Amino acid sequence: MRYFPLFADLQGRRVLVVGAGEVAERKVRLLRDTGAHAQLVARELVAAELREWAAAAPAGDDAGEGRVSWLAHEFEESQLDGATLVIAATDDPSLNDRISSAARARHLLCNVVDDAVRSGFIVPAIVDRSPLVIAVSSGGAAPVLARHARERIEALFDESFGALARLLEAWRGRIKRAFPEVSARRRLYEGLVRGRVADLVRRRRPDEAGEELARQLEARRGEQRGCVVLVGAGPGDPGLLTLNAVRALQDADVILHDRLVSDEVLGLARRDATRIPVGKAARGHSVAQERIHELMLEHARAGRRVVRLKGGDPFVFGRGGEELEVLAQHGVPFEVVPGVTAALACGAYAGIPLTHRDYAQSVRFVTAHCGDSVDTLDWASLARSRQTLALYMGVAALGRIRAQLLGHGRAPATPVAIVENGSRPEQRVTLATLDELEDVALRGEIRSPALLIVGEVTALAGQLHWFGAAPRRWEALRQVA
Repeated sequence: MRYFPLFADLQGRRVLVVGAGEVAERKVRLLRDTGAHAQLVARELVAAELREWAAAAPAGDDAGEGRVSWLAHEFEESQLDGATLVIAATDDPSLNDRISSAARARHLLCNVVDDAVRSGFIVPAIVDRSPLVIAVSSGGAAPVLARHARERIEALFDESFGALARLLEAWRGRIKRAFPEVSARRRLYEGLVRGRVADLVRRRRPDEAGEELARQLEARRGEQRGCVVLVGAGPGDPGLLTLNAVRALQDADVILHDRLVSDEVLGLARRDATRIPVGKAARGHSVAQERIHELMLEHARAGRRVVRLKGGDPFVFGRGGEELEVLAQHGVPFEVVPGVTAALACGAYAGIPLTHRDYAQSVRFVTAHCGDSVDTLDWASLARSRQTLALYMGVAALGRIRAQLLGHGRAPATPVAIVENGSRPEQRVTLATLDELEDVALRGEIRSPALLIVGEVTALAGQLHWFGAAPRRWEALRQVA
């Protein structure tokens, strides 16, 4: 993001506003609400409210909070001295440019109204439920879109949220003393803002809300036990996360995440959650499974809410069962949030229906992540026709998979597809035949993560693909080479 979101305390601070009309009036109204001293610079004040505010200012008081003063002069650079912020709200582009340049030379932030290029900061669209304030900005690119977002947010956050924020502010000291551990305190707050306390505030029953808060504070004082949530992150597209997965990420104190979990998915987590990479790689740095078990137990025993974030679905070749067994043995509470597994996502995003009544009566998920596993698979069963095979972690074994399937009777012309980075912007789909698979392995520059799909249904990708680049056909690529 280009603009750093910031809430500034302007109470009693001087903000220079150059302008005299309705635009300046709107900015000054906001500044008065914050307690800032808005100092107007203009030969004359056009907007009626600006004249009223300036006339009501006590003489000689240069630091009054929420005060509006008026300098009836042309803009001069010396007027910037001592200002905290500057707002250029005139209809003269050359003057606005001069104000912006002078502010920048003094390392002052200046907002030029409706001119993001010359602005050092942007005034956002605001939802005011003080002390809860929500600011929305498009970075000056589309102010109408920011206002549209504000309108939708206003519908979600009614006036009761301000009263709830004031109630929690009043109890903040007692809550902090009762729950010195940050994660336990945060979970208490989550229960308060989503439960009966918030409901009583919404129903305009503040006394009962305070009594309910006190009751919950006492009841939860001894409940500081941690837990682990096993969450499926899907194949990479954050839009495929379930609502429960997003909630778990927002509630997490610690996130133990696999190597293949995308940055976009991690971006949905709480910003102050501790992120610990625990990925495994065929080559390069890997974290042993035993160490992952130790980290889950360590943080859960410390009273933290741990999210074990795994690519795809944790129960489909994700070793999720092993991790839950460890948690169960040590008495650590846990829950599971399923994810979209790679076979489903890669098939869907590549336009390959894993089952189709004309081609496949069943689909089988198989892992081929190491040499031993490839040799021990039931190839006679896997080579049968009218079924779809989805082979996980088989990039390094494409030649051996081809040999086993052909050796057990699968037709050489059987269509296959290799889906790299399924559901991500860099997705690439390669279509070939089973007989060509070894050549693809040697010359196709296939990179993990990739899924191999074997079966007649893969031929439909040429017709049904809808996401990303069209599938590349290996035969055509080989002829070009």
